[in-house]
Amino acid sequence: MATTKLQALWNHPAGPKTIHFWAPTFKWGISIANIADFAKPPEKLSYPQQVAVACTGIIWSRYSTVIKPKNWNLFSVNVAMAGTGLYQLSRKIRHDYFSEVDAVSESADKEIVA
Repeated sequence: MATTKLQALWNHPAGPKTIHFWAPTFKWGISIANIADFAKPPEKLSYPQQVAVACTGIIWSRYSTVIKPKNWNLFSVNVAMAGTGLYQLSRKIRHDYFSEVDAVSESADKEIVA
C-alpha cells in the first residue's frame, strides 16, 4: 500500500520528477529564512522586502488554486510566505508607528510628574 502511494506521488504531474515539485520545495527556504528573522529586531526589517514576500505569497496562493494540476506544495509555501511577510510587516509597523506614540506619551507623563 505504501509503495502504491509513493508511486502515485512519483508519477503525479506535480511530483518529484518535475519542476512543479522542486520550485516550491526550494521556495520554502524563503519562508524558513523569514521565520528565522522573527528574532531580528524590528528596526532591522525592510518594508520593500516584506511587502514583496507578502504580495508574492498572496498572488501565487491564488494562482496555485487555478492551475492544472493543482499544486498543493505551491499553495502551502505561498500561504506561509504571505503569513510570515504580513507578520513581519505588522512587527515593523508597530515598532515604527506605535512605539513612538508610547514613547512620546511616556515622556509627556514624566514631564507632568516632574
